[in-house]
Amino acid sequence: MADKEPAITVVGAESLLGREVVDVLGTRKFPAEVKLVSGVEPDEPASAILTEREGEPVFLTMLQAGEFIGSRAVLLAGAAWSSLKAAEVTSGLPNAPVLIDLAGALEENPAARLRAPMAEDARPSVPAPVYVIAHPAAIVLAVFLKQLVKAAPIRRVVAQIFEPVSERGKRGLDELQQQTVGLLSFQKLKKEVFDTQVSFNMLPAFGSEALRSLEDVENTVDRHLATLLSSQPAIPLPSLRVVHAPVFHGYSFSLWIEFEGRPSVETIAAAIADPRVDVRSKDEEPPSNVGVAGQSGVAVGSIVPDRNDPRACWFWIAADNLRISADNAVEVARELFE
Repeated sequence: MADKEPAITVVGAESLLGREVVDVLGTRKFPAEVKLVSGVEPDEPASAILTEREGEPVFLTMLQAGEFIGSRAVLLAGAAWSSLKAAEVTSGLPNAPVLIDLAGALEENPAARLRAPMAEDARPSVPAPVYVIAHPAAIVLAVFLKQLVKAAPIRRVVAQIFEPVSERGKRGLDELQQQTVGLLSFQKLKKEVFDTQVSFNMLPAFGSEALRSLEDVENTVDRHLATLLSSQPAIPLPSLRVVHAPVFHGYSFSLWIEFEGRPSVETIAAAIADPRVDVRSKDEEPPSNVGVAGQSGVAVGSIVPDRNDPRACWFWIAADNLRISADNAVEVARELFE
């Protein structure tokens, strides 16, 4: 009798991040049965567990221990509640699955290890029961800087990170959309997620009652980037600032980088060119958060020398935040099925 096909379970498959994970699993033809589980709390309405897969409507099963039996890996893409609940119900299972957390709810778990295959020099030699996928902005910066240092030693890095509202999930998208409509029709603005006006507005901070502060995001990116660059002591940690951008999807980055020497733009472009990095020449359209939607990897363009510092250059980078997280999580899962 043939062995039953191994399974991989996606918790929070109805979320923006969960849908991206399911899409990547389908595109990669993942060698396992894919099980979809809802990440909403039990008192949510039944309609909340409806999603789609390959254009067809799918009803998700609720989060309970029986849904994880036979799973080799569980991808956690829902709210913090669902990640913590999944960790609880799987801990007592025989042959408990490996947890791969895309949203960071399990980062404080002593057994958790930070992962970002796209930015790693080598696969960890010691397996762990819990993997936390690094913040997408940290992954993008690590990939870029590890390539860039091949052009010339780096002295200083300053990074402005423009965050999209999709980092707060569907609630963030809905609030930006509702605020935009409300402003154009002179209605009262909904502020449950950001506690301030985010539509038509660039911000260094949200309101005090926001679900998550930009300062907290900065600390997370800083912490994860330090881990990802720990094997490269020659790369200085960037001075970074996270700013709200009134866009739905995709991170944008403005980087100022000072080198020890004076590498030419051509030398820099040649160094950062990589299957993971799409380098745009000055004759091509610079990358944008809209243009990279649904694409894997990092896009770099508008490489311009600083007119006031001959050792420095400006860079413009764009990447799909959801795809970056999903790609890295699926790659970690793939390792478990090899």
